Amino acid sequence: MGIMANRTHDHHHSHPHTSGVPHVHLHDDDHHHGETALDEAELTRRRFLYLLAAGVAGGVAGAPLAAAASTPKKRATTTKKKSTKATPSVTTPSATNAATTTKAGSSKAAKDPWTLFPKTVRATRTTSEVVVESTGLPEHNMMVGITSWQQQVPLPQPFSGSNAWRLPLKGVLSDTPLSARRALYRGAIALAVNGVPIFNALNNRGDDAFLFGELDQWGGHCGRADDYHYHAAPLHLQSVTDPETPIAFALDGYPMYGLTEPDGSPVRALDEYNGHADPVDGYHYHATLTFPYVNGGIRGKVSVQNDGIEPQPTTPPMRPPGEPLRGATITGFTTDGVTSKLEYHLNGGVYRIEYTVDGTSVRFVSTDPAGATKTETFQRRFR
Repeated sequence: MGIMANRTHDHHHSHPHTSGVPHVHLHDDDHHHGETALDEAELTRRRFLYLLAAGVAGGVAGAPLAAAASTPKKRATTTKKKSTKATPSVTTPSATNAATTTKAGSSKAAKDPWTLFPKTVRATRTTSEVVVESTGLPEHNMMVGITSWQQQVPLPQPFSGSNAWRLPLKGVLSDTPLSARRALYRGAIALAVNGVPIFNALNNRGDDAFLFGELDQWGGHCGRADDYHYHAAPLHLQSVTDPETPIAFALDGYPMYGLTEPDGSPVRALDEYNGHADPVDGYHYHATLTFPYVNGGIRGKVSVQNDGIEPQPTTPPMRPPGEPLRGATITGFTTDGVTSKLEYHLNGGVYRIEYTVDGTSVRFVSTDPAGATKTETFQRRFR
């Protein structure tokens, strides 16, 4: 791609890319034991940047995530009360209608979460599922703050038509739930309401991707198909929702809420999947400021193949995957939806990448600190 490459280690994600053929992104133990040995100052900086991007950093600068989690953000003006009516006939989590806008027993209907980002997300419902189309790109900024980078950049993905996301309208509890601590390292495990996939918080080494510098300030980064996705909770979505509106849905159909219960009260004890149930809201997950950040697994019924939930969309790449670039820090990123500009610092120098997407092709112009440029054009490779 014309960016400096350093092949000292590889950087892993294992998730479906080209038309159902899994790409396995390797990690090297050199990366695990060397570059990722963080001092407390760096760890605190990353935590604060994450909280700042999420809009919950006020009053917790420098505090560990665990401390911040004890003071969840509330919205008193939108708090709802539990219904005083008799318990509805459907009270078990297995019957919760997770992807629709009204929860059984609620005093009022929550907002339809799939209408919050009309510029980037389109959802339709059938009798059994919700079909979500998106470009996979959020409206917020991306990439800034990554210190462990594989030279991938955010490109729009063809999450539409037969390659759209399909989530069950009604989650059904499984007799054999899956913990993300031990499985589901390939592909997405949830979908944020802005149309961005959410992956396991752990990479395939079992390491926390956020703590290891692989994520930007919004909890995301790009896979080897230049597909942007989150590994940590998209807490910034709380700024455009209210407590009773989910910020994401797991691929089993159960909703994920933010740092409070849907009625605005503090989050009650969570199970190992970062979820719990009650007669009003049924089973649901919560985002947290501490690991696992998102749903810590899948409590509902899903089909799993090769350690990933299937079916889910594929992400055919536009170019060959990049190489890990040891020592690079991404310091800037801007986009107007067509042309994007990324800046990174390496060995005291400033490098810039400008790329423009035109349908299924993308043109890259890379500039090194001396001003030398390299231009490359790639075409999306469907298989």
